[in-house]
Amino acid sequence: MVWPFALLGALAGLLLAGLSGAALGGLLGLLLDRRLKLRSWRQLAERLGLRRAPDDHELLFHLLGRLARREGPVQETHLRQACREMGELGLDARARQAASRIFAHGMLGVDGLRRSLQRLSGQAERVERLLRACWRMAWADGRVTPAERELMLLWGRWLGRSSAQVEALGRDCAPLPAPPAADDYREALRLLGIRADSDPATIKRAYRRLLSRHHPDKLAGAGASPARLHAATARTRELHEAYRLVRDRHGFR
Repeated sequence: MVWPFALLGALAGLLLAGLSGAALGGLLGLLLDRRLKLRSWRQLAERLGLRRAPDDHELLFHLLGRLARREGPVQETHLRQACREMGELGLDARARQAASRIFAHGMLGVDGLRRSLQRLSGQAERVERLLRACWRMAWADGRVTPAERELMLLWGRWLGRSSAQVEALGRDCAPLPAPPAADDYREALRLLGIRADSDPATIKRAYRRLLSRHHPDKLAGAGASPARLHAATARTRELHEAYRLVRDRHGFR
């Protein structure tokens, strides 16, 4: 961490008044750094407008990297998603290297990021494209954590979008659940004692009949042994899962 004005103040004080001037200049500079929340030369350059605004690709991979690092070390799923985004954008080898560096290390402080996003706030297509890519990264490991959602809502606000609009995009970008394997479906039919062409009423009756027969509470009341209760609990879980799978495949509740 570098306190830019503290260093500049100390240097100016040293040149003007020696060691005592350096101490006073450094202290005054440190107070200014803290007031402006400056912790690096990069942040100072951003404040002074000396750094160029990032292009869309640079901004995107900066955001994707922040999301990937939000919960700790970057996971393999995040790296694969970043590669997919590069492929979607058609980046060549040189552009991919630059995007990878930005993804890994970032390029903007908080102030620079906020200003970059605010500059896009009136450009609907670019904003939506950026938010969708960020949501895809947040969903890369199959779930969105509260910390990731908080970050998405903050960026959405800087981009001029309401929380409801950002959340709606997040739901739209959520991955579809994988369809159950055929073997799992056949096993579920077998457990419930039904056929693939059974109607919803028949499926429900079969499920409730078996659940009543194997429910551990009922067996406990009849004085069943602990071993039998344990087996009944496992059987009940299997029936629940089988019914859920068949119900979802047949499309009823």
